[in-house]
This record gives sequence, C-alpha cells and structure tokens, in this order.
Amino acid sequence: MNSLDLLVAERLAVVRSRIADAGGRDVSVLAVTKTFPVEACWAAHRAGCAAIGENYAQEVVEKLGGVDHPFGVHFIGQLQRNKVRLLAPIVDLYETVDRPSIVDELAKRVPGARVLVQVATLAEPGKGGCAPADVPALVEVAAGRGLQVMGLMTVGPTDGGPEAARPGFRSVRALLDRLGLAICSMGMTSDLEVAVQEGSTQVRVGSALFGDRSSPGASVR
Repeated sequence: MNSLDLLVAERLAVVRSRIADAGGRDVSVLAVTKTFPVEACWAAHRAGCAAIGENYAQEVVEKLGGVDHPFGVHFIGQLQRNKVRLLAPIVDLYETVDRPSIVDELAKRVPGARVLVQVATLAEPGKGGCAPADVPALVEVAAGRGLQVMGLMTVGPTDGGPEAARPGFRSVRALLDRLGLAICSMGMTSDLEVAVQEGSTQVRVGSALFGDRSSPGASVR
C-alpha cells in the first residue's frame, strides 16, 4: 500500500466512524474526486469506495475517458444537455436530473440510464434542483422515458451550519419514502451526521478524504 492509499484509507475509516456514531447503517460513501488527480480515484477504490463522484464533464473525460476501471462513476455536478454525449461512455449514475429537458437528452443518448432526481429544498442560486412539489411528476416522466430512477439527491445550505440542513434533509427522505425509491443521496463532509440521522443512504465526501481543494489539479495532502 502506497502512502496515498494509506492516507485515504485512514481518512475513510474516520468518515465511516462518524457515520456509525450518527447511527448510520448501510450508508455508502461516494468519494468526491473533483479537481483531484486520477490517482485519488484509484486510492478511494482501493480503500473500499465502490464509486467516485465528479462535477465537471471535461474533467471526467480527461481523467477516465477510454480507461477501464472497476469503480462506478457518479456525475454530481449540474448537468448540461450538451455534455451528456461526452459523459455517456463513462458515467454510471447521474445524480442531478432536475428538469424534463435533461430527461429527454439522457433518454436519447443513454437509454435506460440510472438517475437520481435532484431536489432543491432551498432557493440557492447555482445549486440546481427540482422544486419538491414537482418531483413526483419528474420521476414519472423519467420512468416513462425508460430511465431507471433510483432515488433522490439534495444539497444542504451553504450557510447556517449542519443543523440548517436538517429540515430539508428530513423532507427529502419523506418524499423518497412516499415515492418508494431506494437511494437517498444527501450529506457531505460538513453535515453528514445530520444527513445520516435524517435517513441518508449515501454521503458525498471529498475534503474529508483528500483535503482542501485550492484549484483544479489539487494535490491530495
């Protein structure tokens, strides 16, 4: 085991301990590798993460395009229609489906794609997401176009600390249960305990595994 593998494995153990202390059972850790080199993806896989999460289409292509890899790749950034074609050969799960036009593009380019519908619990610009009241209709549209709707995803508020995320997380979990879906992707490094307490089945963790991001191409420290 090299030094990077050891570092990531140690940090993943801490994250899993945090999840357990929050009462989590069967909560998966999605290693968010955006801006980090491809070596971080492999280190996360070797540490035991089944999948990695990426935010930027061009970065995904540069890192993993044409490369055989044993881990899943989730796209967790805002999804643009003109990027779906680039992502189609690489991405296994699209977590940020939030409007019918994206559903249409995925159905065209990636028939049967596995998706999560992103729910906007707060009106924060730049975060994307579908209004909670519109989620059931969007799930129905996606399923009708042949996509596999696996669950819901949401992002907590930027300000207010972890507790500020609790009401939104609770409402998304309730919506997930009402719709009979399985994956509840919510919670990141700063608020994963609250997310787990409110029923998250997947937390998206980057800085807790790889350190701070200062710029694209950041090193794992």
